[in-house]
Amino acid sequence: MEELDITQLLANEQGEERPADGSEEAPDGADAQLRAMLEAIVYVIDEPLAAHQIAAALGHPVDRVKRQLDALVEEFAKTEHGLSIREVAGGYKMATKAEHHEAVRAFVKKLTPPLKLSLPALETLAVIAYKQPVTTPEIMEIRGVQGAGVLKTLLDRKLITESGRKNVVGKPILYKTTKEFLVQFGLKDLNELPTLKEFEELGRLEIAEEESAQLPLIDPEALEPEPLAPEPETAEAAIEAVEGEEPPPGNA
Repeated sequence: MEELDITQLLANEQGEERPADGSEEAPDGADAQLRAMLEAIVYVIDEPLAAHQIAAALGHPVDRVKRQLDALVEEFAKTEHGLSIREVAGGYKMATKAEHHEAVRAFVKKLTPPLKLSLPALETLAVIAYKQPVTTPEIMEIRGVQGAGVLKTLLDRKLITESGRKNVVGKPILYKTTKEFLVQFGLKDLNELPTLKEFEELGRLEIAEEESAQLPLIDPEALEPEPLAPEPETAEAAIEAVEGEEPPPGNA
């Protein structure tokens, strides 16, 4: 007779099902969602966070958060993951695995430097993005300055490209943005560009934040009225109070 696993037998008596191979059960919907949230949190944090800190921020029991974090540690320890989640300085942190450091370092060295544009270049690029296809005279009219050198920079960076010629006198070149523009700014397509209404709203929020930051701090006690001197109960008492006052120096 085949010998039964005692843990399997106990699980069956308690009405629980455990896989015969001893592997862990897949998390239910709530645990799976919490585990995904924790994975995202550990990914974005700069400094290691302890389980109780994360639990307090999410409003979940510490033991439940700790259990899911430990499950993530075990999952990312597998060889098919290039990242690992480890306990560091009392908290959890995600990092690349040591065995991949050389490959990552070599890859980073071959990357092109990050995109850096001057303010005139950004202004010109914004005009082209929102008004494309657009000609050089139209760009200069909107910006109010010459910008031939800026256009060359944007062309060299492959952020804009020629888009034919406008059918007017002189047939000026039309410019439009490229796929590289979408990649550099993380856009799916041009429809994801912020609208002018959104820009206005951001501007109002920035102005409001600046004004609130410039307001002086007011001491609440300074707003309280000063106590008034008690009034004399009768006219005779008022006269006595006046006669009882010492005259100011020099008026004797």
